[in-house]
Amino acid sequence: MALSEAGVPILGDDFKAQFGATIVHRTLVNLARMRGVEIDRTYQLNVGGNTDFLNMTEQERLTNKRESKTEAVQAALNNRLHENDIRIGPSDYVPWLNDRKVAYVRLEGRLLGGARTNIEVRLDVEDSPNAAAEALVAIRLARIARDRGMAGPIADASAFLFKHPPAQIEDTDAHDVILNFVKGDGAGA
Repeated sequence: MALSEAGVPILGDDFKAQFGATIVHRTLVNLARMRGVEIDRTYQLNVGGNTDFLNMTEQERLTNKRESKTEAVQAALNNRLHENDIRIGPSDYVPWLNDRKVAYVRLEGRLLGGARTNIEVRLDVEDSPNAAAEALVAIRLARIARDRGMAGPIADASAFLFKHPPAQIEDTDAHDVILNFVKGDGAGA
């Protein structure tokens, strides 16, 4: 039986949005790492009014979302932070925000000689279109994989798009991996 008959391509779940809180957070962490800043603690608090946030009023869904988002940021750090020094995830459902998501990201760290630094960012986006762009890419990648007879987890297509892929890859490298996959130059191609 051919792979395409045995199963379907699996890319992942919980998108890194086109320009969302997790990808902005990871980018700031990567910039700090490149510039030699030691991150001591960080948070990302998100509020929103859509169904995703409403669903996360259920504790099990909230726990899964926090785990996914936390791992996405932990993977970008030089050294994993203690659980008391990192807090990431949805913090509340605010119905009147409708499809808007507001995220607050803070990083605290040390520069040369231990000098303290911190950065705070506020991001306000319409949530559904922000995820839709990546969903379209995922659909196209799944089709490419299926046309190649691939099934099961497609690692080359996962790290760029999803918060908790089978293997975390720095975002600029993951971008190159996904482009190579499309061209047929990837490990799984």
